[in-house]
Amino acid sequence: LFTPLLYQVATAGLSAPSIAGPIRHILAHQRNTTVLYGEVRAIDVGRRVVRLENGDELAYDYLILAAGTTHSYFGHDEWAAHAPGLKTLEDALEIRRRVLTAFERAEREADLVKRGAWLTFVVVGGGATGVELAGTFAEIARHTLRGEFRRIDPHNARVVLIEGTDRVLPPYPPDLSAKAQLALERLGVTVWPGRVVTGIDAEGVQLGEERIAAKTVIWAAGVRSSPLGAELGAPLDRAGRVKVEPDLSVPGHAEIFVVGDLAAVDGVPGIAPAAKQMGWHAGRNVRRRIAGKPTASFKYRDYGQLATIGRNAAVVMIGRLHLSGFPAWLVWLVAHIYFLINFRNRLVVMFDWAWSYFSYQRYARIIMRGVKN
Repeated sequence: LFTPLLYQVATAGLSAPSIAGPIRHILAHQRNTTVLYGEVRAIDVGRRVVRLENGDELAYDYLILAAGTTHSYFGHDEWAAHAPGLKTLEDALEIRRRVLTAFERAEREADLVKRGAWLTFVVVGGGATGVELAGTFAEIARHTLRGEFRRIDPHNARVVLIEGTDRVLPPYPPDLSAKAQLALERLGVTVWPGRVVTGIDAEGVQLGEERIAAKTVIWAAGVRSSPLGAELGAPLDRAGRVKVEPDLSVPGHAEIFVVGDLAAVDGVPGIAPAAKQMGWHAGRNVRRRIAGKPTASFKYRDYGQLATIGRNAAVVMIGRLHLSGFPAWLVWLVAHIYFLINFRNRLVVMFDWAWSYFSYQRYARIIMRGVKN
């Protein structure tokens, strides 16, 4: 699964198979690899076994834990039913269903106030995921759906992006954050920095004394670490991530390595390229231990950060180089195509994006019922 493009599935720009592939097929030629379908529920570090959802136990000599994160609603788990997040393909398909269904429900709604709620889309969280979703929702309303409805004008849809800090894209330099916000506003997105959500229900979002009536709310504001990290008995940081040794092993358990969002490593951001580097490094260190060689410390190579706002609009930070607008969008385009898992996916994505660019259409606009659970 190529997670940086999950939002494209959520916004009907790409289909799920375009950004993912079957692990069993990918590893079919690795004769020393066995793929098992299941969910790890517990880890017994003393006995060196992992326990699956059906009670089966798998023994290990070495363990690499890459369980990642899930959505965090900051103690308000009841919000999850009304504001799905974006971490998996199932999440993406559910968001796509909700967004497309909202326009269909608005077309049927005679009451103007209720229709306005169906045509209001709120994204909570102004990080890269939130910015990409908000920008694409606005493009769908203003371009993709233009002229397709008889009772409503999708152009009148309202997209609101709420960010708790003082600017969108907080990890980026202030100049790029400002340019990202300007690009969003040009698309018609209402950007509200410095606002904190105090309530979410089926009818909308509460911000202190202010209320937004919205039938579609998407959560992109926070994550929490997998509970499997606590199974290791190792020190955790405030976010629940495992404090690992410089070689990514767990203190007191040299046979266990933690990588990705679940590992607390100073100076390493929680992004896909970092997780990929950590995975490679942990694999090499396992080979070193088997060979009786000392392990190496992990060194993160920062290749930059990229976020797209919409058509011809993106921001890119590569070291001291800051790009925005069309040049940044081209860099974003090439980088994401390059890192897709195989040639077929690259070819399909290039064709779909080219077709969407010239036609303003999104071919994956299929409403699927019962996607979640």
